[in-house]
Amino acid sequence: MVTHGNVVAAWLAALLVALFGASPAFALDQAAPPATAKPATAGPSVVSAQRPRHVNFEQEPASASARYVADWVVDANNNRGLPFVIVDKTEAKAFVFYADGRLRGAAPVLLGLAIGDDSVPGIGKRKLASIRPEERTTPAGRFVAALDRNLHGKPLLWVDYDAAISLHPVITSNALERRAERLATPSPLDKRISYGCINVPADFFKHVVGPAFKGTNGVVYVLPETRSPQRVFASYDVEERARQRSASQGLPVHIASQAEAN
Repeated sequence: MVTHGNVVAAWLAALLVALFGASPAFALDQAAPPATAKPATAGPSVVSAQRPRHVNFEQEPASASARYVADWVVDANNNRGLPFVIVDKTEAKAFVFYADGRLRGAAPVLLGLAIGDDSVPGIGKRKLASIRPEERTTPAGRFVAALDRNLHGKPLLWVDYDAAISLHPVITSNALERRAERLATPSPLDKRISYGCINVPADFFKHVVGPAFKGTNGVVYVLPETRSPQRVFASYDVEERARQRSASQGLPVHIASQAEAN
């Protein structure tokens, strides 16, 4: 029996067929994309180059070697989130950095009398009077450092404990050595006088080194003078590493160059 409801349903079905050219059920399926359809994209994606990290030396003059090692330290996070010091033996200068690579301060330093990058085995257990002039070297390398005091209660920063090498305020007890005057001259040659320890101006130790290492360890990088930094630290050039990273990601040269220039 044909009822009013049947008539309305048949009329709606006919209308949908006219509009969609298909049955109602198939028309509703077409309203959504099929399950195998790929999502729309906004366009080709661009892989960004990882920018090399650099240390900011502010306006402080620094050698190419000091900049090279400092950049590598922060780019590789070799300092492991600790404050660090770069001691440039060739230039007789020390740079103290915050953990993130910001410069905290710089000052001239006195170093071991002899040229060389290694300590004589067992030298830390010998009396000073027994150490010959050619043995008075400041060793190169990466050292985990910590504040301490010597037997007389004077502050120091241990660099190489076994070799008895520390960074400390300048010692002026021997007037003939003129250590304070040596620190004030511009010549790195005047700075070779110690038994191997690193002497810094007293105010620099008090206001820069001490606060930097208070309550924490840190890292001291003593640059070599007879070998390359790459050999001593297994370091790398941050710009060259950035180019290698860009090449491995398949980035066009201009994108890599732009990232490095920013």
